[in-house]
Amino acid sequence: MASENTLKGLAKAKDVYEYRSKRARELKTEGKKVLGYFCCYPPLEIMTALDFLPIRILGDMDEPITIADGYLPTVMCIFYRSCFDLGMKGRYDFLDGFIGAHACDGAERTSHIWKNYIKSPCNFFLDIPHTSRTEAVDYFKLQLSYFKETLEEFTGKKISPERIRETIALHNKQRALVRDLYNLRKPDPPLISGSEMLQVVIALMMIPIEEGNVLLKEVIEEVSARKDVVEKKTGRLLIWGSLIDNTAFTDMIESAGFNIVIEDTALGVRPFWHDIEDTEDPLMGLAKHYLEEVKCPRTFAQTGSSYKEDLENRFSYLKEFANHWKVNGVFGNIIRNCDIHGYEVPAVRDYLEGLGLPVLIIEQDYSTAALEPLRTRFQAFAERIS
Repeated sequence: MASENTLKGLAKAKDVYEYRSKRARELKTEGKKVLGYFCCYPPLEIMTALDFLPIRILGDMDEPITIADGYLPTVMCIFYRSCFDLGMKGRYDFLDGFIGAHACDGAERTSHIWKNYIKSPCNFFLDIPHTSRTEAVDYFKLQLSYFKETLEEFTGKKISPERIRETIALHNKQRALVRDLYNLRKPDPPLISGSEMLQVVIALMMIPIEEGNVLLKEVIEEVSARKDVVEKKTGRLLIWGSLIDNTAFTDMIESAGFNIVIEDTALGVRPFWHDIEDTEDPLMGLAKHYLEEVKCPRTFAQTGSSYKEDLENRFSYLKEFANHWKVNGVFGNIIRNCDIHGYEVPAVRDYLEGLGLPVLIIEQDYSTAALEPLRTRFQAFAERIS
């Protein structure tokens, strides 16, 4: 483990990625309160406004699931089973609070069981509507007010609308910097690899927002000055679907003949692609952003008058991604028993193939031990593109 003060840029991102709880544990000894959260939907801006360090709870593709099998059925999402398994094994024993969310049915079930069996001084379950209609946004805004009040009661502090606006601006700055970094993947070859990008994004979810913004500026400066560091591959890949949180997976994909240039996942562009609007009531801006602008199939988009129109309403942003990054292939990543992405496969495949893009869909077991047999499928897919 390298010293925190000697690392900058990509080296620091890699260090945070490899030792994910290191900074949180350091800050906790200094009196900082740490909240763990599921998925993209609990607003980090509210947590930051009350001086919490929010960290993203992730699983571990290298750790066999054992304890969780006694609490969660094996037919549910293996990612959330892994998260709970790590929690029961003490991996998140430093948390002062847990923020669950109805991101999907697996997240909801795991949130309630986590609260009951992994005790934290502060707990909140964020109920998230599955549509973005006006009444759903109003309902979600009310849930955010309950969330704010719960954290205020726990800390004994009140936060003003002005303070929330300040933290929204801070997180919007991070979103803008992430987009700047993503734009450095437009050249052929991209200036930053998919594995390096994954390390940066995960690092941002494990350190304070101010440190994350400094890290992004360092990475952007470092990457912008590169020349011929990333090997040029035939395939320029868009990844859509369930999250990938281990570079063993992205390393395998890129070694099979691809440059990963854009990820439409929860550890890709989804949390960063849109800024939060400055509204009279900042909670309304938060509610609209997280329901309307975080593009995840867990939120039902408005249907069209025909199948073709429906596909365009739901997936036109993928066409923009494909054009912007000059994508020539799409990998649909489905973690086993991830229903929200699995159910979307036929429609998203139809849409992308209708754009002339070859598509590879794989349901994988969220285990590094199961990755090597997938290599030949990616190699064959790369040959199909070439």
